Amino acid sequence: MRTLSIALAAGLVAVPAFAQPPADTAPDEAGGAILVVGQRIAPFTVAPRGLAVSLGQAQFDAINAANVEDLMKYAPNFYVRKRFAGDDNAVVALRGANTIQSARTIVLVDGFLVSNFLGNRWDYPPKWNVVGPSEVRQFDIVYGPYSARYGGNSMGGVISVSTQPPEGTAVQASVQAMFQPYREYGVDESFAGTSAEASASWKQASGPWRVRAGVRHFENVGQPMSFNLLTPATGTGTPVTGAYADDRLATPVFGAASPVHVAQDQARLRLGYESADGWTVEALGFLWLTRQTLTDPRSFLTGTDGHPLTQGKVSFAGQTWNATGLSFSTMRRTEYLAGLKLAGPVAGWALSANLSHYGIPRQDSRSSTSYATGATNGAGTRTVQHDPGWWTGDVTLDRRLGAHRLAAGLNANRYETAQETVNTSHWRSAADPAFNAATYGKTSLWGLWAEDAIALGEGVTLTAGLRYDRWRAFAGGIAALSGGARVDARYPARHGDSVSPKLSLQAALPGAIDAQLSFGTATRFPTVGELFQGRFDTIAGAIDPDSFDPNLRPEKSRDANLILARTFGRLRATASLFWQDIDDAIFSFSGLNQFGTVVSSYKNIDRVRQVGIELILEAKDVLPGLDVDSNLAWTDAQTLRNAANPAADGAQFPRIPRWRSNGNIRYRLADPVKLSLGWRFASRPNSDLLGLVRGDAYGFQTEYLFVDARASVALNRAVELSLGVDNILNDRAYVSHPLPQRTFVADIKARF
Repeated sequence: MRTLSIALAAGLVAVPAFAQPPADTAPDEAGGAILVVGQRIAPFTVAPRGLAVSLGQAQFDAINAANVEDLMKYAPNFYVRKRFAGDDNAVVALRGANTIQSARTIVLVDGFLVSNFLGNRWDYPPKWNVVGPSEVRQFDIVYGPYSARYGGNSMGGVISVSTQPPEGTAVQASVQAMFQPYREYGVDESFAGTSAEASASWKQASGPWRVRAGVRHFENVGQPMSFNLLTPATGTGTPVTGAYADDRLATPVFGAASPVHVAQDQARLRLGYESADGWTVEALGFLWLTRQTLTDPRSFLTGTDGHPLTQGKVSFAGQTWNATGLSFSTMRRTEYLAGLKLAGPVAGWALSANLSHYGIPRQDSRSSTSYATGATNGAGTRTVQHDPGWWTGDVTLDRRLGAHRLAAGLNANRYETAQETVNTSHWRSAADPAFNAATYGKTSLWGLWAEDAIALGEGVTLTAGLRYDRWRAFAGGIAALSGGARVDARYPARHGDSVSPKLSLQAALPGAIDAQLSFGTATRFPTVGELFQGRFDTIAGAIDPDSFDPNLRPEKSRDANLILARTFGRLRATASLFWQDIDDAIFSFSGLNQFGTVVSSYKNIDRVRQVGIELILEAKDVLPGLDVDSNLAWTDAQTLRNAANPAADGAQFPRIPRWRSNGNIRYRLADPVKLSLGWRFASRPNSDLLGLVRGDAYGFQTEYLFVDARASVALNRAVELSLGVDNILNDRAYVSHPLPQRTFVADIKARF
């Protein structure tokens, strides 16, 4: 309650999030004013139906951004599950889409899809790191599926990242350092990281060509992502000291996973051509190399002889326990995005089209079976991905016809993956590989859509849209070792289709109130990872039917959003009321099958509903040089009906807090000096579907209150120095894994 009171006071007293004066408003498709929260200088890059937030340079300058997803951290009713700087698993949570429902958000970079719809979990986040934070020009966020332009994965929302376009001849560079003193259980040390980024652009003075290229190197050591608990045992064990008895946990903590050493290298190229007759062609290429090393696991246990003990049966606090689970691992991954897009006039219509491929030619993970085998390069496992990735394409036509703004299009994607795990005699070198298991599969989806934005006069715009999607899942299977040989079992092919109507009405109401009422439906079909997973029954020689659901149904939502906004002098207030009702929501369940094996399987929940309200306040020059942004959101997300386990009925849906508040205060102290203060708050959510698991420690989903600060000074017209601190109050919070503690950030930027 203390942190909730602080956040509520901050959200309502400090005036609030992302705006310029209304006079900066850019036109939308129908010629009226876009109802957008945030910067209004640059045009919005996605269809602004429902709550639409746009973030630009003014907001970015106030953020300690180690990675590109940090640039959104103060957006309304918004959270990114980022465990440490450089985290690969940064899943977006908007409103009632939680942090393990990654397939409910569409993320685009310069119009190209970077959402990883190979699965729907914490380890299938968008591919943020194809771009560095210094390269971003604009972030546009739309909450909910209210435009026919986007498929059912927009059930949570759409995020569009726009990078800096090639403009003139310019060179820019930045260097950053970060430092985190970390204290938890037996870990008491500091972790540090650095990054360096540079880019150059050139535009032909009197010709059609332009180009922009950039590179980035990022390296950081993050705190351990998990702690190891003792498990009860019988008999006798070696007497030890050093374990931590925590009343909030079931058993004592005896160790910690290795700190995460991550190194990333990125390269980007953007080439454009603009003809005299209005056609533009643009090619983009991104390359991303990642290396993660976890080879320093920690045991806090010490035997009576004074030597550390890392595994085995031990005696602590008068009981016998097993100390297990510490291991070593490494991961190497190479990824790329290649895309081509063109735009121009065709018979009175404006045509735009793009085609892209996201490929992962190398993903190689190696781990030891235990601490002992890790330290001695003994037995382990190797998991290799065989060229997973996706192809996407999009064609759009639009034009004005009197009061109508017509638009229609076709978009399609194809996702495929294949993963194989082998046992090895030496985990580092992956020597003597012996097949263990494999999974593979593909999905494809294509959609046709049409929209008509009708200007009805006097600031009233009605937008109606309709979308048809056709989905297919095929070539899926699972393999395991049976009788000394590999045995494969195939999944049956699946297909389905859906029709999704959309409707949005925007108007200027009496009393200078801007309003938008939007309705929409969406159908999200299962991903490769939700369908093609399971346990292979080596006795029956087939997939265990209790470990997967071959009849997994798509989740279908019905959505509504009412937005009211009014300007009071230098203050603009926006209220957003939203409702979403989902049939057959897909969620992962864990439990024992008939063989006594714990399996995790995706199942349908009959009905889930969320309702909520967002209050967003924006002010510019409240006092000379002072801009204030704040937002406060209340969300009630419940499982209304779950026939598979009725005990979940009426429970708050997991990982969705009832209260969120984000905000940022920016002050231009003088021309060269800028100060900012930001906050992020969420109340404690449930950690499980039944609403029985709640806590404020490692392993739970906890509340958090992070307060951040930043100061920047322009040393001259070209060079800027910044110093910042994230989580000043050193709040210890968890998303099961520990989140960063107080972190210091310094960077210097130069532009010539």
